[in-house]
Formats: sequence, C-alpha cells, structure tokens
Amino acid sequence: MSEEARASSLNTNTRLAFERTFLALERTQMAWVRTGLALISFGFGIAKFFQYLHAQEGEPVPAFGPFTVGMVMIAMALVGLVLANVQHRRAVRAMRRECPGLPSSAAGAMGVLIMLLGIIAFAGALVRH
Repeated sequence: MSEEARASSLNTNTRLAFERTFLALERTQMAWVRTGLALISFGFGIAKFFQYLHAQEGEPVPAFGPFTVGMVMIAMALVGLVLANVQHRRAVRAMRRECPGLPSSAAGAMGVLIMLLGIIAFAGALVRH
C-alpha cells in the first residue's frame, strides 16, 4: 500500500490523534531546546563573567572554579540536546510509518541550530580561556 493510500485510509479521528501526538512531540522537543539554551547561556555567562573578574583582579584562574562549572553546564546542555534530538527523530520516524504525511519538524530543526550555537559557545569559551 502506498503512503498516500495509507494516509487516506485513516479515518479522521485517527488522523487527528496522530497530529495531536506529533504536536506533543514538537512541544517536548521545544522544551528540551529551551532548557538547553538556558544552560548554554547561563554557563557561558558564568564562565565569561568570572574570567573577566579574575582578569581584572590579576588573580590566576582556579582549576576547578566558575569557569569549569560554566563549561560543564554548556557540555550538559549539548549532551541533553543530542539525546533529545535522537529521541525526537526516532519518535517522529515511528509516527510517520503509521501515519505518512505528517508535517516536517520545525522543533527538530531548531534543536539542531541551538546545538550548533552551544558548540560555538563551548569552543569560543575554550579558545578565549
């Protein structure tokens, strides 16, 4: 059975249930993106602020200090975003097997973009350190 035939064979209630579930997956992915973005920006802010303070006071930067905490926060955000993207892709792929014709995932694309932002922030903080 072709994808169009399969999609048209679903009754309206079933089709709408798949669309609601798809939108719930999108909201979940966006929640992960917001959490990741908050961790990235807060971690980057901590790292840069305390690096600036240490530079102003002429003190050496401690090995395990605020900079390390900030970098760990960025790394945690990146790991979370990778895991969320993998989970989201698998779930959407499984739904598309049952209900072809679902829209493309804007939340998945946003997750990838925020992940790239996190990689840039992580690399920038390391290079400037």
